Amino acid sequence: MSENSIRINPEGNEYVEAASRPKKYRFLALSPLLVFVTSFVGVGIFFTLQGYEKAFYQISPTVLIMPAIMLAFILSKNSIAKTIEQFLCGSGHPNVMNMCFIYLLAGAFGYVATAIGAVESTVNLALTFLSPKILLPGILVTTAFISISMGSAMGTIAAMAPIALGIATAAGISPALMMGVVVGGSMFGDNLSMISDTTIASVQTQGCRLKDKFIFNARIAIPAAVITLVVLLALGHEGKVVEVGPYQLIKILPYASVLCLALMGLDVLVVLVVGIVISGVIGFGTMQDFTILAYTNSIFEGFSSMREIFILSMLIGGLAELVRIQGGIAYLIDQISKVTRAFSKKEKSPVIGELSICCLVSIADICTAINTVAILITGDAAKRIAKKHQISPVRTAGFLDIFSCVFQGILPYSAQILLAGALAGVSPLEIVANVHYCFILGVLALGSVVFQSIKR
Repeated sequence: MSENSIRINPEGNEYVEAASRPKKYRFLALSPLLVFVTSFVGVGIFFTLQGYEKAFYQISPTVLIMPAIMLAFILSKNSIAKTIEQFLCGSGHPNVMNMCFIYLLAGAFGYVATAIGAVESTVNLALTFLSPKILLPGILVTTAFISISMGSAMGTIAAMAPIALGIATAAGISPALMMGVVVGGSMFGDNLSMISDTTIASVQTQGCRLKDKFIFNARIAIPAAVITLVVLLALGHEGKVVEVGPYQLIKILPYASVLCLALMGLDVLVVLVVGIVISGVIGFGTMQDFTILAYTNSIFEGFSSMREIFILSMLIGGLAELVRIQGGIAYLIDQISKVTRAFSKKEKSPVIGELSICCLVSIADICTAINTVAILITGDAAKRIAKKHQISPVRTAGFLDIFSCVFQGILPYSAQILLAGALAGVSPLEIVANVHYCFILGVLALGSVVFQSIKR
């Protein structure tokens, strides 16, 4: 299943049940989130104009988010103790914790695999069979296949990012461009996979069949992927492989095992743990200087490399929960519903209805940075809009899934972008600028809404 582990059942539906309770809708409740995003982007732009290297890392986002959290506490109508409890519930939400543990294990796996030479061998093997011209398209196709098979964008990025980064370094390709390709391919599967949580959430909230939703989404996602491949082929001239080093097949086993286990449907956390263990065993058997101490130190270094995004994800989870509780997301849903009613007082309009649904889920994802949650908290409103404008459940589910994945792939503070940035040491905004697939997918999906080009 995908990293977003919310399920639509009595035990796992706490977030949605709470979100559906009546709220006092307040625009002011959104201001903490706006403060964080503005600070995060603004500070990076400022230091870029000042000529700093790694401008977006001059001030850690874990520090930049603190004023936003303080503002959310000030705006809270509850006691300090109750607000702290609500913040901690958001920070410790199962979805957030799941992502955080993926961060830790992905970091550990990457460091251990690097220590035993697994990354180097895997990269050299790939470069042996791929010409520089098709490196970027090859990574996109491989990543898309893995993600659609395992249904997890986070798991796919954790497995593919170190390999793709190694290929980018050897071939002289921009790491930000390569990470953009990896994120784009990962979101392709997160949208289309039959076992992705976004697929399950969109289908169950709208009451349609998985098969029908898959066919509808594929008619938009596959053309978007093809166009992206053409764009990447045009960028392929950047790749200049000077020399391909040697590789050992046994050291490719950790990555081969991770990919195979993922394709078998095992949970991402289990897959990464097995990968760490297999990497250690191979290191002990092939390298005399790879001791227990070196192994454990590599694991710890991997954990340490993820401390910033671990903390940031928890803080974002807490902030998003306060924004939700204070009525910020409910306010947005209510305002979009009002606009929809204003534009369609006299007649039904599928175009207006679908645009409203797309706006609903997009804004919800911007606020929560978790695409499955965005679908779940807007599912009922989307269903009402669809019924009024005679939009089929298949189309509604399809657009909910597409636009939640589009924004999840381009938000600089989404889990996917943060993980790719941490693994590659690249600014999240640099990666966002290179996620060509998500931008193309969004444009094609909007076109299908406006022109009603895909009937279902």
